[in-house]
Amino acid sequence: MQWRSLLLGLLLLRLGLQALLALLPALAPGLCLRRRPPFPFPFPPRAPAPGRALWVPAALPGGGEGAGEGAAGGGEDEYEARYGRAFPPQLRARLRDAARRMFAFGYDSYMRHAFPSDELDPLHCCGRGPDRDDPTNLNINDVLGNYSLTLIDALDTLAVMGNSSEFQKAVKLVIDTVSFDKDSTVQVFEATIRVLGSLLSAHIIITDTKQPFGDMTIKDYDNELLHMAHDLAVRLLPAFENTKTGIPYPRVNLKRGVPPDSNNETCTAGAGSLLVEFGILSRLLGDSTFEWVARRAVKALWSLRSNNTGLLGNVVNIQTGHWVGKQSGLGAGSDSFYEYLLKSYILFGEQEDLEMFNDAYRNIQNHLRRGREACNEGEGDPPLYVNVNMFTGQLMNTWIDSLQAFFPGLQVLIGDVEDAICLHAFYYAIWKRYGALPERYNWQLQAPDVPFYPLRPELVESTYLLYQATKNPFYLHVGMDILHSLENYTKAKCGYATLHHVVEKTKEDRMESFFLSETCKYLYLLFDEDNPVHKSGNKYMFTTEGHIVSVDERFRNSLWQDIFSGEDDRAEKVKPNELKAVNFSSNCNRVPDERRYLLPLKSNYMRQIDRMVGLI
Repeated sequence: MQWRSLLLGLLLLRLGLQALLALLPALAPGLCLRRRPPFPFPFPPRAPAPGRALWVPAALPGGGEGAGEGAAGGGEDEYEARYGRAFPPQLRARLRDAARRMFAFGYDSYMRHAFPSDELDPLHCCGRGPDRDDPTNLNINDVLGNYSLTLIDALDTLAVMGNSSEFQKAVKLVIDTVSFDKDSTVQVFEATIRVLGSLLSAHIIITDTKQPFGDMTIKDYDNELLHMAHDLAVRLLPAFENTKTGIPYPRVNLKRGVPPDSNNETCTAGAGSLLVEFGILSRLLGDSTFEWVARRAVKALWSLRSNNTGLLGNVVNIQTGHWVGKQSGLGAGSDSFYEYLLKSYILFGEQEDLEMFNDAYRNIQNHLRRGREACNEGEGDPPLYVNVNMFTGQLMNTWIDSLQAFFPGLQVLIGDVEDAICLHAFYYAIWKRYGALPERYNWQLQAPDVPFYPLRPELVESTYLLYQATKNPFYLHVGMDILHSLENYTKAKCGYATLHHVVEKTKEDRMESFFLSETCKYLYLLFDEDNPVHKSGNKYMFTTEGHIVSVDERFRNSLWQDIFSGEDDRAEKVKPNELKAVNFSSNCNRVPDERRYLLPLKSNYMRQIDRMVGLI
């Protein structure tokens, strides 16, 4: 009986203390009780202390460690509570407007403080151009060519957001003030995807007879943007000359051609991701030159793949064809090569592009993919794509980089939605931990190897495409988290700044142009369900820089005889309406209907991934 009396006494004491705590604010109104400040959006990302103990991932029996956890006493699981509820239309509209304001603040700050320079320094509120004092500063000089880069790169985002007056003003500024007759040595890849691609996208928008984004026409427009794109591409052509393999030099001077001391080594993505922009230009002009050199480079790289694994490395000598970098992965140096194999097929309908992509994807699955076979069932670690030796398939390191976060979006385009869901969840877990994606993350050490975040769009892009494929509100919550993090950690006096360190949240004085051309655009489209991109009936594709191009018949017709293969009998080209199985969400039948409005990934697997990155 004594233990019962003791237990009853402890229970009464606990109830008394709870009552006292409840009355404390009323009894002592002057007492300062610490409260967390309210967040502008609900459900902010959780970021544990950087010094926390590391958890070593292990195979999880019975569908993953922690299966059934999180629903104490039979209550609602915390993942379902946070992500499984409906997303109110009013909240979605507010987030759409917040994404528009984010773009507007960055764009207006650039125009006010930096134009006509290439980039905005958001901390010091000034412009940035090429580093003339240090030609070896490739981080700057590869990208900045003294041609108002940020203005050009942002053109189609203005149109997508329906800002016709500013779009028309910006186009006229580009026509009147931008010249490519510059003594600037730039990277062929960056100039192609950021500048050439944007000029072509804006030209297509201006000349679209349907004008789905509003009146984006330019009075007395005489194809000036197309002529500028042609001028730039001609200045890039010397990179394809005097190379024994057909793989282009990585850099070219816009006035003088390839520098005499040019490097003979280039990355696979840089040399093999030119086909979409060069192909569009060729087909608009009726001149095969540009598509021919870009396609020749792709075929040259493809011919150098390993006979054993079918994989490609990440750095190659353009004269000897020797692989200098033998790492095969999905991130920096390789990423957009695979992306453009598929997107070239979607846009141009060339069967050989699809065949190369299918072979590449099969080899990626065979040699780069680790973890359990199925995303949402079974035992073992979650699927992850690692970096391996191109000749042996053996693991080379234990890090992945933030550029790889594009891959779930590419998987959506081919209908491999289940695998995309798992890989996306892994990158989102890293984002939740740091409020950003470190440039390189070591999955074994559960820590950043390279801790900066330059406002990259890849996770947002995959989030947007997964939402379009599944219509699952989970991805709206993800977008809300990302938007909150950007506002909370990267907003500066005059724009948005690179995070120098994702743990310490220190800033660098740089706002790269892709923040306006991609990051803001994908966030806006995620929350703008009625955007013409989704509702106009047109089919659109995004380039690797996020520039929008229409998928229509004119890009499947060339005005020249086939010069890309030695075969007389061409495989029949795919028609626009036959692309649906590859490019649109009707091919998402691997996601069961009963899961469309629940969590895309079971809670126990989400919890497993969160543990894997040290989040919980």
